[in-house]
Parts: sequence; C-alpha cells; structure tokens
Amino acid sequence: MKRKAGNETTSQERGDLFEDPRLASLYDQFNPWAACDDFYLGLAREIGGSVLDLGCGTGRLPCRIAIEGLDVTGVDPSEAMLRVARSRPGSERVSWIKATGQALHSPARFDFIYMTGHAFQALLTDDAAISLLRTVHDHLTKNGRFVFETRNPAKKAWLLWTPNHRNCITTPERGRIEESREAAFDGMTGVVNLTHSYRFLDEGNTVTGRTRLRFIEQDHLRRLLTAASLEPQAWYGDWDRTPLTQVSPEIIVETRC
Repeated sequence: MKRKAGNETTSQERGDLFEDPRLASLYDQFNPWAACDDFYLGLAREIGGSVLDLGCGTGRLPCRIAIEGLDVTGVDPSEAMLRVARSRPGSERVSWIKATGQALHSPARFDFIYMTGHAFQALLTDDAAISLLRTVHDHLTKNGRFVFETRNPAKKAWLLWTPNHRNCITTPERGRIEESREAAFDGMTGVVNLTHSYRFLDEGNTVTGRTRLRFIEQDHLRRLLTAASLEPQAWYGDWDRTPLTQVSPEIIVETRC
C-alpha cells in the first residue's frame, strides 16, 4: 500500500485522455475483456486473412487475434497506448502504426477491418466520420468487411455517467483507484462532454480529463456509410448478433464496399 502524498489534482485537458501514461497503463484494468472482444475475435476467425484494428488502444485484442496466426495491424494515435501495446507478450506478431484512422495511408489491403471500444463516437462531425469511412473503403480488399459499433442514442447511456456511478480497482503499484464520470449532453449536436476523474485513494491525488463522444441514429449512420461508398450488410443490436431494435444498447454494423 502506498503512502498518501497529498491532495494534488492534475487536469488532463488534451482531447485524448489516455495520452497520459498513468491512465494508459490502467486502461485494461478498468476495461477488462468483454463480450465485444469475443465478438470481434470470432469475426476475425470467421473471415480470416489480414486484419486491421483502427483505434487499437493497448493492443489486447489485436495481440489475441495474432495468436490465431492471422496477419494483424494495429493503428492508434496515442503513443502512450501504443507503448502499452508494444510491451505485451506477443506484440511482435502485430504491426503497429501511430496514426489517426483518417490519416492512415498504407499500401496494404485488409480482409477484415474493425473499430471497437466505441472509438467511432470520437468522430464529432460528419466530415470527420466520412473521412474515416473513406479511408476504410480504400484499405479493404475486394470482398473485405468493415465492422464497428456506436452506442444507440435511444438508450441515453450518458444518464448513467454521473459521479454516483463509480468503479474502483486495486493495483499492486498504485493501490486503490476510483473512476467516475460526469456527462453533459448537447441535444443539438448529439455530443456528450465527459469529465473523467481518477482518484488515487492511497496516494491522495486525482487526475481529471475531458473527452467528447457523439451519438447518432441508424439512419444518420446509413447516410455516412453511403457517402463513403460502404454498403451495410447486417445490423446488430448487441454482441450476440441479435437484430437491431429501438431499445438495443448498441448499433453494430457490418459493411462491405
């Protein structure tokens, strides 16, 4: 257990909260392997061939897919997250690229491209989303598939992002760490402004930061896909591939060129 060091508060103002190495190293502990990871791992096995993970974060999923013997590339704009990814056992099986999805220019083409962790919601405008989707289009093989998810705005997930909903973990290095969020929703833009707080309880300090996520409906998403010449093949409402409905927690879409 670490000794308390005072009540310092550090504010992380960058758009990407996880550029902070302290938080990047904790990401997997606050976000353990879940049904979404099983979903994309299953698709990678089903589709085979070459795989591109856009917004790969700490690299847990691409490393796991690479163990299956597939050719995997992981792309992320955060150096702190990629540093964690490169330190994983088996990370040498994955090709790592530091870039945003929009800025990716690779001669390679991929049979399966995916974007998970609700990373698509970090694209706050139609222009940004279409740019990303066009990049995906240009990096798919002829019969390749692109699959990603965004939270269904009808479920209003932001209502649960309050300081009263807290998650606490205990780590050998930093002791107890408590995570909480506070959300402000803009109904005009569909953008949620999120304030994240990480309290290092045994050290007596707090790291705070701000991120933004956009919520869009299925019809809006369909228009964005059309603008990028991507054709939806299937719509799911949850990780068990149940059909999308108004009350589904997720909007998961499988596309082709």
